[in-house]
Amino acid sequence: MTFDEFRDEMNAHWQSTDKEARSRKDPHISLERLIALYGKFDADERRMADQVLTEWVLSEDEGLRFDARVLIDHQKIIVAIPALEERAKALTSIATPGAPFELQAINCLLKKLGGDACRIVGDR
Repeated sequence: MTFDEFRDEMNAHWQSTDKEARSRKDPHISLERLIALYGKFDADERRMADQVLTEWVLSEDEGLRFDARVLIDHQKIIVAIPALEERAKALTSIATPGAPFELQAINCLLKKLGGDACRIVGDR
């Protein structure tokens, strides 16, 4: 399977589970299924999944970014640090009501993963 095919499958899986989670009004469905899916991957699939998750961190979709952060935290995906730092830096110039909360979540995750979020982004 190519990376593009893998990405398409992960995106389709997320869209399907997110739709179900919304219809059932249970946001945990999507996360539980993503965690279970990731747990089934072999080493090569995990490397591809890690790359997809780094893309999701930078997505315009808030729900997709949230689920990516949770999975990155749950699986301790260190390769996501640069994408998290990039998103944190972008959030310093975004004036939406949720930006400070997302920035706080990313800073916390970066500290857990060993990234240096304080060097990248200052206090808001």
